Amino acid sequence: MSFAPQHPRPDALASIEKLHARTGTARLVSWRYVVLRRLTQFGLLLLFFGTAHWGWEVSKDVPLLTGNLSASEFLGWIPMADPFAVLQIFLTGHVLQTESIIGAVLVLGFYALVGGRVFCGWVCPVNVVTDLAGWMRQRLPISTLFALNRNIRYFVLATTLILSAISGVAAFEWVSPVGMTHRGIIFGMGMGFLALIAIFLFDLLILKNGWCGHLCPLGAFWSLVGKTALIRVRFDKASCTHCGECAKVCPEPQVLNLRKLEQTGYVVPGECSNCGRCTALCPEGSLNFDLRPLIHRHHPAPEVRATPIENRNT
Repeated sequence: MSFAPQHPRPDALASIEKLHARTGTARLVSWRYVVLRRLTQFGLLLLFFGTAHWGWEVSKDVPLLTGNLSASEFLGWIPMADPFAVLQIFLTGHVLQTESIIGAVLVLGFYALVGGRVFCGWVCPVNVVTDLAGWMRQRLPISTLFALNRNIRYFVLATTLILSAISGVAAFEWVSPVGMTHRGIIFGMGMGFLALIAIFLFDLLILKNGWCGHLCPLGAFWSLVGKTALIRVRFDKASCTHCGECAKVCPEPQVLNLRKLEQTGYVVPGECSNCGRCTALCPEGSLNFDLRPLIHRHHPAPEVRATPIENRNT
């Protein structure tokens, strides 16, 4: 049973009006996480591009950032590798290099702490394309052609791993639009541009958040990792008026289940990419980033009432 305060519809409407009344600086502030995400995404691409084409170095003969999003080296000695790619290669039967294993462990540890799907919202270059499709979809009279269960991405994930083991080839890496986009931006797009166009049109004309929210096996992998994240979106049920504006902008609206949020005090599912859209948009400030160990200070557990049997035993 939920003891959350009941907010009448006028409260929700007032919150919506408050949101729409934002002008100037307030509107810019509400876009802050979008701006920060784009700076991060394009900044990483710039580091790769600058090292590959302009010879950026931290010192003589020590390149800044080499490789790609599957396997790279930072500052000439810190290996980084995509754990999902490394897992696929392992299943093919190939012997993994020590640097790849160390790099995968480092990257996996980082995202296990900050949030697995942070990669999807803050690093992946395809996210820029899918966000653009989502933004245009909100402003055009386009309806979804069919529904698709979001859990199908976990089926695609399992299929990818099975195919890697059977074929002896890292299945997703062979066709990954993430890898195609990154290599295309750094070394020349080529035919990889067709994959981006296909994803854009799929998200725009066929299914909202179709690729990232329903099909991408890399996103499914990071969703599993994201369950351990320390950085979470905290929920304040006392100030929430249930206006629903957060769900409209969330690429994974199922994670904003208010009944579950009232019980836990924060977004639990690993599908959350910590993109920050809901936190910046919420007109009442009911959603904010917080560290999971500290959330109980803002969301104390409800008192447990003693049952009649317990009362008789005391």
